[in-house]
Amino acid sequence: MKEISAQELVDIADSATVLDVREVFEYVDGHFPGAISMPLATVPSRVGELDSQKTYHVICEAGVRSAKACDFLTANGFDVINVSGGTGLLRMIGTQLNFGETA
Repeated sequence: MKEISAQELVDIADSATVLDVREVFEYVDGHFPGAISMPLATVPSRVGELDSQKTYHVICEAGVRSAKACDFLTANGFDVINVSGGTGLLRMIGTQLNFGETA
């Protein structure tokens, strides 16, 4: 599985398409700017919403749920990169997060 750190995601923020697989209440409490909210449990039923021509940087709170999502998406032909450390590490390094339901 391909993986980058939370800091590396910050470094490429302008060009990354971020998929946040945390629960909606977690997303609302702070998410990477522009991230698409798609809770892990909904990924199989919503996979059709994703563009198979894009690379997705998949994030959760710490990296476990995003790794599971990456496994599923990779098996379904998507190019994905797991963000290790997740949103929790983004908070720790002082990254500005967006709040609310919109990206």
